[in-house]
Amino acid sequence: MSTKKILPALIAAFAAIQSNRADACTGITLKSNDGSTVVGRTIDWSGAKMNNIYVVAPRNHTVRAITPDGAGTGLEYTTKYGYVGLGMEQDEFVVDGMNEAGLVAELFYFPNYGEYQSFDSADAENTIGDLELVSWMLARFSTVDEVMDAVRKVRIVNIYPDASTVHWRITDSTGRQVILEITDGTPHFYESEIGVLTNSPGYQWQVANLNNYVNLFLGTAGPSKLGALTLRAFGHGSGFLGLPGDFTPPSRFVRAAFLSSFHIPLATGYDASMHSFHILNNFDVPLAIQFKDAKPPVDILSATQWTVVSDIAARMIYYRTMYNSAIRSINMKDIDFETVSFQSHPLDSVMRETIIPVSIQ
Repeated sequence: MSTKKILPALIAAFAAIQSNRADACTGITLKSNDGSTVVGRTIDWSGAKMNNIYVVAPRNHTVRAITPDGAGTGLEYTTKYGYVGLGMEQDEFVVDGMNEAGLVAELFYFPNYGEYQSFDSADAENTIGDLELVSWMLARFSTVDEVMDAVRKVRIVNIYPDASTVHWRITDSTGRQVILEITDGTPHFYESEIGVLTNSPGYQWQVANLNNYVNLFLGTAGPSKLGALTLRAFGHGSGFLGLPGDFTPPSRFVRAAFLSSFHIPLATGYDASMHSFHILNNFDVPLAIQFKDAKPPVDILSATQWTVVSDIAARMIYYRTMYNSAIRSINMKDIDFETVSFQSHPLDSVMRETIIPVSIQ
């Protein structure tokens, strides 16, 4: 596909995403008793109906990064590792994915707080756009350390200058996870202590904000005495009374941190994967709440367009969409990344909920 065909589609997508109605993605991490690491997240766009796809990339596939000027002179690289990624609009737009070495890379919107380097055509061959960074990381690296070293050697820019900045979560097969944020043109990596990421403000602020919820605890509060009265909780789980329930990024970060940190014992990566979907149910964003007149600008079913969970040890990717809540899976161990062709497919071949009638005899 030529750059002339790609760039208008990118600009249209960026323009639709640019509004603050797009910044509601939530990511969690779970560990199972067998040592598996599972990462999951929601993908939220309420301002546009996106062409949501999955991409399969083989080894030895050559890519030339898109540049803001449309000249097609960005960073050129060849895939060292095959990968599967979920994305939008164009094959280059991988938002979340895993490679055959077990590296998972994910993009989250980060409006008003990030700042990249400016585009310099003289350095185009060392330049890659922010929304192509996930594809590049999956294609080239197997560990967090490799990613950290490589990111410091390239120029990361906005493909579409007026679009929101983003930040990234990177997890490798050892379970190590870091957050990448670019401010003042400089990449900063933060070790992810609790495995959670949302959007703005920055990661360090979000972690510090958890101290405002030091009163929360597992279980049920009380009973306690108030003068002559005995106060008792109305129901179980009152130790979490005060957990924020709105959909702002700080509130979702707090909710995700507590819900993913305190969970039932999980024996295997499969158990952790399925439990991740139950936790992430709490972050499905009802479409109308983001609009004052409760009239969304596009005809879609949900602001949360899809949810994806990756079991790193098993090399399994699970996803469901706003059109079909049945969980689908991609087993990367079944893919021969040496011979498979580069390809992309819609997440939903039929945009309709799967309903299984119950037969009554």
